[in-house]
Amino acid sequence: MADPIYMVADDVETSSEDKSRPFNSEVAVGIDIGTSNCSVAVWNGSRVELLRNTRNQKLIRSYVMFKNEMPSKGLDDQLPCDDQEIFSGSAVFNLIRLIGRMDTDPVIHASKTLPFMVQTLDIGMKPFIAALVNNVWRSTTPEELLAIFLVELKTMAEVQLKRPIRNAVLTVPVSFSRFQLTRIERACAMAGINVFRLMPEPTSVALIYAQQQQQALPENMGSGIEKVALIFSMGAGYCDVAISATAGGVSQIKALSGSPVGGEDLLQNILQYLMPDFESFFSKHSVEKIKSMASLRIAAQNAINRLSSDTSAAINVDLGDGRKVTTSLSRAEFEAINNEVFEKCEKLIAQCLLDAKLTAEDLADVILVGGCSTIPKIRALVLGRCKKADAYKGIDPLEAAVCGAALEGAIASGITDPSGSLDLLTIQATPLSLGIRADGDGFAPIIHRNTAVPARKEMLFSTANDDQTEALIVVYEGESKKAEENHLLGYFKITGIPPAPKGSAEVSICMDIDASNVLRVYAGAFLLGTQKAVSPFIEVRMPTLEDGLGWCGKALGSLYGSTMDLVTIPKKMQP
Repeated sequence: MADPIYMVADDVETSSEDKSRPFNSEVAVGIDIGTSNCSVAVWNGSRVELLRNTRNQKLIRSYVMFKNEMPSKGLDDQLPCDDQEIFSGSAVFNLIRLIGRMDTDPVIHASKTLPFMVQTLDIGMKPFIAALVNNVWRSTTPEELLAIFLVELKTMAEVQLKRPIRNAVLTVPVSFSRFQLTRIERACAMAGINVFRLMPEPTSVALIYAQQQQQALPENMGSGIEKVALIFSMGAGYCDVAISATAGGVSQIKALSGSPVGGEDLLQNILQYLMPDFESFFSKHSVEKIKSMASLRIAAQNAINRLSSDTSAAINVDLGDGRKVTTSLSRAEFEAINNEVFEKCEKLIAQCLLDAKLTAEDLADVILVGGCSTIPKIRALVLGRCKKADAYKGIDPLEAAVCGAALEGAIASGITDPSGSLDLLTIQATPLSLGIRADGDGFAPIIHRNTAVPARKEMLFSTANDDQTEALIVVYEGESKKAEENHLLGYFKITGIPPAPKGSAEVSICMDIDASNVLRVYAGAFLLGTQKAVSPFIEVRMPTLEDGLGWCGKALGSLYGSTMDLVTIPKKMQP
């Protein structure tokens, strides 16, 4: 087999030659890696410019196809792959849906009906993912594939801009765990890209909105006049909602909510409706079945697209062996079949408003972005919940995220603009709560979701057992009251606690998120009523776990939970 055509970036200092280049030789590009499409943009000195591939496309399909052992990305091929070829089993797509997930994840299980191979053992390990290469299933990982794809995007940008690309700002879904973010960073490192920022997608859109408000109302600069907007972003893989308060070029994210639900879920539901035995029929992944699966998938997707403008769409597919699917799908049927998806979207909006302590009447604008924003039911649902007659019209729904990332790339690169177009600031928020396991299998949040970043919070705990000399600190991220239902980030021990009755020693846990979104956890023990640490504090950067260790949480709890547990100190006694 041929060697993978990607490289690992070296951690080297910028040379004097690099530092002497003009400003635009180092400005970071913005990259929006979507589930189905991606795009690249850059600040060209006066505005954001979207780059195009050799087929003059600004939106590029997100997939990697293997032909004769060599990966083909479809970015610059003069003859692009059609859908039938992409869905032939030789291509892997939906990379952002797959990356950083364990084999127990519902998203991974839902991906088993895709044309390529996804296998699980359901034990908290990495799933087995493979593409069909010369009639042999070749295993790979989402990180490797994303790195290959990023190499091609990087090359495309370098050819057009006629300069090396080293730095980038990437958009990510709101619901991504820190573990998934590290997988994105790893793929970028393999591609030779240094990550300046990983921006939640609606946060990137908020930056574009802030720039437009600043340009439209220059007289309000510094006046304190604030405009509140709800940003609803739904693509093929994720649905994200944010509430942004903008004034004078400063955009503060008041609340974030997100879920791995998107156009792929709408499509899967339609496939199940058209063919109730869909999963069992295609479970063997034979070449013939994959071809039939591709035909049905293409027909269903085309029907969903037509329903954005028509009230019904015909579906006629020959699956082979005398089996056909011939029907007409109405818009009402489509909405009924996907009612659960739409309900999840509405709950995200309600949660965001609740977290921001706002009502629909407080919103000045509603911004709809993403490929699914054209679906009539989605538009009606969002606008109805926000009590608006129409959505904000100043932003392209398919280009907003990458344009915001490019703006942030210029700002992070230290670029200034005489017109003030880059005098912008986004105060980000952490989308998920961060805390530790305590009080048995409970989750004690220390930094709550929607806390402005950077942030630093401290919380006190006490020993749970008599003569307890060690404490196990298990760090999680999420919103469930049960620790094991959240994302496990890592663990470490505090040792050297003097033997004493339970509750006699205090354990201080401090969590710090810096401006680069790096999480550090500090922990140490004190004797009750004193300020003297019994041993040096421990500092740990999270996450610490590698792939395939999602089962550690249960193992740690069963082995050490009872002997090294901590008890939450009442709120009135907290610092």
